[in-house]
Amino acid sequence: MKSVLMECLPELGLDVSSIPALTQFAQMLLQRNQVMNLTAITEPKDVARLHLLDSLELIPLAGMESGTVVDVGAGAGFPGLPLAIMQPELQVTLLDSLGKRVDFLQEVCSALSLKNTVCVHGRAEEFALEKRESFDWAVSRAVASLPILSELCLPLVKTGGHFLAMKSSHTETEIEQAKKAIHLLGGRISWIKDYRIPTADVTHRLICVEKITHTPPKYPRRFAQIKKAPLL
Repeated sequence: MKSVLMECLPELGLDVSSIPALTQFAQMLLQRNQVMNLTAITEPKDVARLHLLDSLELIPLAGMESGTVVDVGAGAGFPGLPLAIMQPELQVTLLDSLGKRVDFLQEVCSALSLKNTVCVHGRAEEFALEKRESFDWAVSRAVASLPILSELCLPLVKTGGHFLAMKSSHTETEIEQAKKAIHLLGGRISWIKDYRIPTADVTHRLICVEKITHTPPKYPRRFAQIKKAPLL
């Protein structure tokens, strides 16, 4: 794992000094995964490539160097935790609806003495009632379809901020379906970039949505409504 990170982080223009913390996080993930379903990827080198490096691609692709970030549906901590480890100037909120996952994320943050993270147990549509339009960045990694994800994430983003959706490279139909939702929620697609994860024959897609105006107060709706009738 360390050798993969040592080889690839410079390719992304990133400092190798964070490798010990990234490695410790990965080791804690694999250990906890033995008793809790956190990841289907269990080979250490694949964790480095397909979890850590994939998450860290957001830094050079989107220029994520500072500001406030909410990771919606943080799960096992991707992409939020690698971003927090690599970029101390980012203030990262890790949001997840499952208490056991949030407990794990808090354990990692405590073990690594991360001062720039907050772990929150809650649903995005409920969290928006408290933290509406509070973040410079919202990020999410393959949590839901883009129309649904947009309604969960864009209400949390400040005007002038950005929502970054990490997707597979074959999502043209999904992107087209999301255009109405993004417009209604106050956003517009700024750019779409496909990227190849270093040392892995895998290409993923990053969709950047700029928040250009306030989200109407009626959004986000309750999740049951969002799921039943997405803004298509």
